[in-house]
Amino acid sequence: MKTLGNIIWVVFGGFFSAIALFLEGLCWCITIIGIPVGVKLFQLAGFVIWPFGKSVVATKPSGFKTVLNVIWAVLFGWINALAFLIVGLLYCITIIGIPFGRQYFKMAHFVLLPLGNSFQK
Repeated sequence: MKTLGNIIWVVFGGFFSAIALFLEGLCWCITIIGIPVGVKLFQLAGFVIWPFGKSVVATKPSGFKTVLNVIWAVLFGWINALAFLIVGLLYCITIIGIPFGRQYFKMAHFVLLPLGNSFQK
């Protein structure tokens, strides 16, 4: 069931979300200070392309990563998180889309504060 959900996910929006996050990661990697955020966005893009069967685990970020999280959240994170929440709500309008909406809700927190989170299968 997870594989079927992931295939449907990729076709109906997961691919485009992953590409957008990958491009954001490239932009952050241009600066040396932004490399940790860029790497996390690459990891998130991998998570977004195939999310069913994975979970986000919160870890405590270090001082530098906390500062980067705040900079990210203020400048870009809130926009991305809001977009993920809106798309999740749109998916939840139909009964069939509820599992996909829940995946977007799961990812919204990670998009808001990407540093200090990891993935588990």
